[in-house]
Amino acid sequence: MVSPDHSGHYESSSPMAKPSLRNKASLWISDGILFLGGAFIAILLIWSLWSIASPSPNPTSDFLRPELKPREKEVMPRVINCAEGEAHGANLRCDSPERTFYDSPELNYSIGSPVMDWDEKRRCWLRKNPSFAPGASERILMLTGSQPSACKNPIGDHLLLRFFKNKVDYSRIHGYDIFYNNALLHPNMGSYWAKLPVVRAAMMAHPEAEWIWWVDSDALFTDMEFKLPLERYKDHNLVVHGWAHLINEQHSWTGLNAGVFLIRNCQWSMDFMETWAKMGPQTPEYEKWGSILRSTFADKAFPESDDQTGLAYLIYKEKEKWADRIYLESEYYFEGYWEEIVRTLDNITERYLEIEKKDEKLRRRHAEKVSEQYGAFREEHLGAAGYGLGSWRRPFITHFTGCQPCSGNHNQMYSGESCWDGMTKALNFADNQVLRTYGFMHPHLLDPSVNAVPFDHPA
Repeated sequence: MVSPDHSGHYESSSPMAKPSLRNKASLWISDGILFLGGAFIAILLIWSLWSIASPSPNPTSDFLRPELKPREKEVMPRVINCAEGEAHGANLRCDSPERTFYDSPELNYSIGSPVMDWDEKRRCWLRKNPSFAPGASERILMLTGSQPSACKNPIGDHLLLRFFKNKVDYSRIHGYDIFYNNALLHPNMGSYWAKLPVVRAAMMAHPEAEWIWWVDSDALFTDMEFKLPLERYKDHNLVVHGWAHLINEQHSWTGLNAGVFLIRNCQWSMDFMETWAKMGPQTPEYEKWGSILRSTFADKAFPESDDQTGLAYLIYKEKEKWADRIYLESEYYFEGYWEEIVRTLDNITERYLEIEKKDEKLRRRHAEKVSEQYGAFREEHLGAAGYGLGSWRRPFITHFTGCQPCSGNHNQMYSGESCWDGMTKALNFADNQVLRTYGFMHPHLLDPSVNAVPFDHPA
């Protein structure tokens, strides 16, 4: 049974009922509240859906900040303090917005376009990029390279890869930058002249580097611990392996070797390379220079002008202008003739093992990054080893002059087999010094396989 109140309420809810005036007012108010409530809920629902579809990555910080247009976001630079170096030293993510020599429309990286005031331009760049200033006086960039095309010798490309790996290993151990080039930066300067345009371009591309170190593709480091004695060269701008008496007295074109040289990044070097390059094949006087060099150095083996004989000529004939700043290094193997070195490698290996048997700290396993310290430890035992020919010290750089691993057109003084076997022995000799830090070594210098190094090797 239904009560009268419930019955009346039920009736008023019927669409066919006719309510009184009092009931009409109540209904209007009730409907208004329902309408406003529904509208508010709808607005909340729409706002929620829009928020989900377009989330803000940081609503708290961006809410009060006026939104930038896309173009404005692109052009506003990120503020970086170039004076602050990164954790490892120089700030590699910052280039000063101030104008430098790079902003000049007359900038030219090519041989044949002399550079003026290079010392001041370098100093200015370092002032505007101060994170590169610490250590700049000893900073070295190593350069090497090969021809643009594939090697004719079937094993040539593999050998060049191993030679390059060797240079990368040495650079990594000592913290040097390295650049490998296989493009002719000057179309007329090929063969042995191709290195000069690379050196010139590298000097301008690396104003932070004090020294540019060219190492031929067929030269390798056979002492991975030895470091250049830069203090010895503080008053010089060019270092090459050579002997003054062979150049000035015997007039021999082999009185030096231009396949490895260290050149300071300075105005003197810019001027010197322009003079040196004027003997090259890009000049109309190339044939004339061939005749001049051949008549000056009677033992010169071929008629055309080459970089090595040209360098010897400048030392001999223009000594007052250039020679005082050129250091002819002969006290160690700044680069050494491979044939006299390769036959000594087995004996050197044995002598170094004997040293390690007597010194426990030299047998200690260590991280590659601290290899230089162990090289210093080893020096304590090498006082009687000597340097150069007849020494049982590891030769610093072994140069396979005349072997030509890429073309295969080796000098007829020796067989191709002696060249390739010699390269394998020297490369494995150097590789053992690197692999040992990774726990492995080649058991023999002609063996490509590796063995794990015993814990307390070689005791």
